[in-house]
Amino acid sequence: MTDLILVTGASGQFGQLVLGHLTQELGVAPSRIVAGSRNPAKLADWAAKGVHVRALDFEDASTFAPAFAGVGRALLISTDALDRPGRRLAQHQAAIAGLEAAGVTHVVYISAPKPEDSPLLLAPDHEGTEQALAASALPGWTVLRNHWYFENLFMFLPPAIAAGAWYTADEGQGSADIARDDLAFAAAKVLAGSESGKATYTLSGTQALTKTEIASAVSAAIGKPIAVVQVPLEGLVQGMVHAGLPEPLARVFASFDSNTAAGRVAEITGDFARLTGRQPRPFAEWLAANTPALAAL
Repeated sequence: MTDLILVTGASGQFGQLVLGHLTQELGVAPSRIVAGSRNPAKLADWAAKGVHVRALDFEDASTFAPAFAGVGRALLISTDALDRPGRRLAQHQAAIAGLEAAGVTHVVYISAPKPEDSPLLLAPDHEGTEQALAASALPGWTVLRNHWYFENLFMFLPPAIAAGAWYTADEGQGSADIARDDLAFAAAKVLAGSESGKATYTLSGTQALTKTEIASAVSAAIGKPIAVVQVPLEGLVQGMVHAGLPEPLARVFASFDSNTAAGRVAEITGDFARLTGRQPRPFAEWLAANTPALAAL
């Protein structure tokens, strides 16, 4: 029996949203869903609803066979192993080999936009994972190259609001961001669907907004001034280090700006609508819903 569908990293924020969409909007029976996690205890509420909760650790191959048993389709959510270069890619490669050995017929992978030759320091992990999928004997796979979440603003806006200045090295270029919940819905839709073969989609928002446009909208919503200040890339890195961020992590965060400056996240695609049958929510709608949280920063 390979009727089960698997969500890896199910205890994380993205995985939890996917489980919600599977069981609610898409009406998938909990008994058909496998939720895999290094921390299965965090999924007790889902187990109580009838979801199969299984221990799954990409660095422990002994967990693969029991976690993947009976699974026909699997969602591979990229991990958060960013402490050393190459660790996340190795995890993904091991997982793909395990899914292949278990006879899984279709894998959905959460990737990033245009990972080839990207200035984004996280991109090689995604590019390598896509290459591992292409080189595998899996009958089918779907790569979802997700644009950045609107929710990432909660990482960058607190110091910007406190200082009244948002420092960036993106050279004023735009980014077609999208809500995390919309991306989770798209992943759930493909996972629970019948898409076969091998395909890559880029899921963007409806507008490519600059930080100046975002700052202006947020400032108007919360009543606090936010000026966008362009700085050299190295200056941005050192500013984050001075604020207490470890330099390797500061360089990762700064590379998001380099990626934006290179115009690699400005493309607006129709792939989200093609996969889900609806449009992603625009930034103005997301901002209205999140204004109270932003105002509390």
